[in-house]
Amino acid sequence: MKRLHWQPATYSSVSMTPSLVGIRENMGKRRPWFWVRNRSNLTLEQKCTTKTSPPIIFPSVDASKDLKTILLSLLEMVASKKVSGHGRDQALNLLSKNVPRKDKKEPDHSRTLFTIDHGLKKILKVCGQISELPDQLPLTENTQLIASVLLNKLYDDLKCDPERDNFRDICNDYIKSKIDPNDMDKTIHAINTISGLLQGPFEVGNALIGHQGIMEMMVALCSSEREVDQMVAVEALIHSSTKMSRASFIITNGVSLLKDIYKKTKNEKIKIRSLVGLCKLGSAGGDDYSLRQFAEGSTEKLAKQCRKWLCNPQIDTKTRNWAIEGLAYLTNDADVKDDFVEDEPAMKAMFELAKSKDKTILYAVACTLVNCTNSYEKKDIIPELVQLAKFSKQHVPEQHPKDKKDFIDRRVKRLLKAGVISALAVMVKADSSILTDQTKEMLSRVFLALSDDPKDRGIIVAQGGGKALIPLALEGTEAGKVKACHTIAKIASISNPEIAFPGERVYEVVRPLVNLLHTDREGMQNYEALRGLTNLAGFSEKLRVKIVKENAIPDIENYMFEEHDQIRQAATECVCNLVTCKEVQDRYLEDGNDRLKLLVLLCGEDEEKLQIAAAGALAMLTAAQKKLSTKLTQVTTQWMEILQRLCLHDNPWIQHRGLVVVYNMLNSDDRELAKKLIESELLEILSVIGKAEDNPKRQGSIDTARECLVKAMDLGLIKPFSSPS
Repeated sequence: MKRLHWQPATYSSVSMTPSLVGIRENMGKRRPWFWVRNRSNLTLEQKCTTKTSPPIIFPSVDASKDLKTILLSLLEMVASKKVSGHGRDQALNLLSKNVPRKDKKEPDHSRTLFTIDHGLKKILKVCGQISELPDQLPLTENTQLIASVLLNKLYDDLKCDPERDNFRDICNDYIKSKIDPNDMDKTIHAINTISGLLQGPFEVGNALIGHQGIMEMMVALCSSEREVDQMVAVEALIHSSTKMSRASFIITNGVSLLKDIYKKTKNEKIKIRSLVGLCKLGSAGGDDYSLRQFAEGSTEKLAKQCRKWLCNPQIDTKTRNWAIEGLAYLTNDADVKDDFVEDEPAMKAMFELAKSKDKTILYAVACTLVNCTNSYEKKDIIPELVQLAKFSKQHVPEQHPKDKKDFIDRRVKRLLKAGVISALAVMVKADSSILTDQTKEMLSRVFLALSDDPKDRGIIVAQGGGKALIPLALEGTEAGKVKACHTIAKIASISNPEIAFPGERVYEVVRPLVNLLHTDREGMQNYEALRGLTNLAGFSEKLRVKIVKENAIPDIENYMFEEHDQIRQAATECVCNLVTCKEVQDRYLEDGNDRLKLLVLLCGEDEEKLQIAAAGALAMLTAAQKKLSTKLTQVTTQWMEILQRLCLHDNPWIQHRGLVVVYNMLNSDDRELAKKLIESELLEILSVIGKAEDNPKRQGSIDTARECLVKAMDLGLIKPFSSPS
């Protein structure tokens, strides 16, 4: 959609929710039930002491006891065999959302300490459950990961080392109590609990693995004859190799073991897990092309097998989910990324799994998409430091040839074609603690990468991307919210707001855009936000009022002083669309500011688009507020020269705006101002333009010049020319 500068957009207005003002006024007329209705029967003393509207005093309530009772009840549910898997999930979700502090600046974290003291072992018990063994708690496919997320949030909420030491001690005591060489079921419960900690507070799980005998026990379990032992041990090995140091240990001691399990086992569940372990170890170098762990071509073979499992609908969902886990690691390799996006059935299979009830796969899908779009955080490489590192024989990361922009763009197009937006929209709606802030940040990064090309933004809107971005812009990590806001700005800058953000949702878009106007944001983010606000401001009066109420005007006006031409132009265009709002006009009527002066001076700049925006704003202001016509002559001595330059401009858009300003000044009820204009060279300019033959390209300017001359005649400043008889 073409961006608007001169006239606000004429789309149909969006209905707003009714104001509560009228309701509040009517409520004020009704007497509350506790008012004294009949005072005639009261004594004189009672009349003097009784008030017609006595204050309601509520007794102070101490909610701490009730809160502890609720927490204890939820913790009992977590470890109770009588509770269903879905009930357990909801109890864990409630604890995850309400126990840890929302803001780390809050001093009170007593709920977290109480939960750790009274329920940490119960949460660890859930993490250690193995559905293949008898007498286990009822679980869903999401329960153990939700418990891991809760453990992570509780650990992050702790303030000091003694509190963290207490957390680790409880975990350590629990693991020790479960390890029994004579009872293998208890031992693998302990190993599975460590796996849960490695997926949550990794620091704690990593410390437990470092204890003497734990890693050896995990390797020994891989050789067990029982399939469940192998499965639990392989999962623990996979989770423990997150850190590069652990990965190098397992590469040395466990790769041959994992390969052996992969080749010999006939159980698909163990086979896929051992393959994922190999995938993770093969990607330990990240996207650094020079740090390949395996021989050339090995990662491509692993990825091919993962895609084969992923596309096989006869395999159970959990096993196929593990195939995505493998791809999440392997797609660090650019060859694997390229092969994956070429395999459309594999992509569609992954998107279908992302839409399923099993939410444990959200993080792996997000990782895979971030890798495929190269939207992860990249550090700026300074050439001088690279030369210094080479000179000192330090390792220097190398970029894969297929990680260049043209390859990335090709992958983005294929993902969009396969339906990635609809999958992302479903993932964002997940009402579960598994959708962590880190996962939201990755989804925001993917959205930003997908919206890079303006031609693709229509697909994003059509498949529900606009709606999905709003919660990402309001909740999550700071980096994730900024990325989501930036994507919204990209969409809002070129799309019809009524289509991109239908209904009342369009009003929720304003705040994310205003958040991008902060001076600590990047210049591109400021620019896209200004363009988005320009489009919204041209949509409806209610949206203009919303922008004003969000205190965006000072930031927008600040960017009108920006040295960067495009940012200054975008800010001026935004002001041009906002000046029809009464609150904005009042700011220009105030004394003691240079807002009007700035607009006049911007009209004298050489950049045509900037002149169009500034002159358009000036024309609408002088039409709406006649006082500004007189004030315009007082803000700068160059006003006449600038006005004449506008009226003589070659660009018909600029010329028309300049002539409208002249007409508004003649129509301002200030006869002295009108006389000054007609006595200047403007009369000759108006005469030349008005006498010109009709021209469709300049008809607006010609008609306005004629109206100016007619107005001057009405004021008696000029007389019609009459030829001598």
